[in-house]
Amino acid sequence: MSAQVRAAQEGDEGAFGELLRAVQPGLLRYLGVLVGAEAEDVASETWLQIARDLGTFQGDFAGFRGWVAAIGRNRAMDLLRSRRRRPVSTVPVEELLGDRPAAEDTEGAALTTVGTASALALIATLPRDQAEAVLLRVVMDLDAVTAARVLGKRAGAVRMASHRGLRKLAKLLDTPPGPAETTTEPDIRKSPEIDSASGVTPTTAPTLKGLR
Repeated sequence: MSAQVRAAQEGDEGAFGELLRAVQPGLLRYLGVLVGAEAEDVASETWLQIARDLGTFQGDFAGFRGWVAAIGRNRAMDLLRSRRRRPVSTVPVEELLGDRPAAEDTEGAALTTVGTASALALIATLPRDQAEAVLLRVVMDLDAVTAARVLGKRAGAVRMASHRGLRKLAKLLDTPPGPAETTTEPDIRKSPEIDSASGVTPTTAPTLKGLR
């Protein structure tokens, strides 16, 4: 995709469209946790700025994703400041766990699975620094250094926040609420932040595969 970045900078509209399609899903999920229903409006403003400033960008596709995330976050923070509100989840946690597999489901016992919307809503219940770190690292697929630049923090701090957030999600999902309806999207399974954590193994740790 780095070739598409260069082509888009040279005015190739098709390449710009490919970049948008590649990055937009993760951006919308990230912004959805920050600003809720206004995510699409903020994303539109983000892409307008990207189209205007694309010639100033320097870097590859990985850097481009981080650049998009930073612009989107700035737009979201401007909106939140203007309305003096913070990103919150209004859905009770117990409702978010309702689509988990039954306890007797052997595959479900090994892999924690929740639907995409529920996973994002669960992330929104985390402290903001942890929620953003998880979203940037797992949903937008940024490395720790790039995510740190987006958040204006050190890479180590972002790794720690992501690790703590994923540990909290693992604890939330540790005890099944009982037999569930159906599970449609396996989203939370494994993360590099959790793999090395003491006492948490890849089979029990959550990740957000499927949210990207």
